[in-house]
Amino acid sequence: MDIFIYPYLPWIVGGGFALGALGIAGWVFTTFMRIKHGYPLENAWGMAVHPKVSTEAQERITLLTNENVQLRAELGSVKDRLANVERIVTDSSFRLENEIEQLRGPKN
Repeated sequence: MDIFIYPYLPWIVGGGFALGALGIAGWVFTTFMRIKHGYPLENAWGMAVHPKVSTEAQERITLLTNENVQLRAELGSVKDRLANVERIVTDSSFRLENEIEQLRGPKN
């Protein structure tokens, strides 16, 4: 059995080295392209190694957080107003008055 593998051993070892070198070169090229195009570098678990947090990004986050708080407060007030309108519309006396007005006919 050793006789059949021995002549091909340099090709097998060379192929292994070539595949390893191609894998490393591909990893280096991928990392280079990520850096060139501004993507964050990741470790083996997909977490960013060097996240870019600048003062501009921090200010933007602060402004968006404040806007989010204001919009949530406005949404709460709109929900309260809608609940009042629904209560008025579903009120039986309001409904009865509308039915009476419809029976009287169109106003001239």
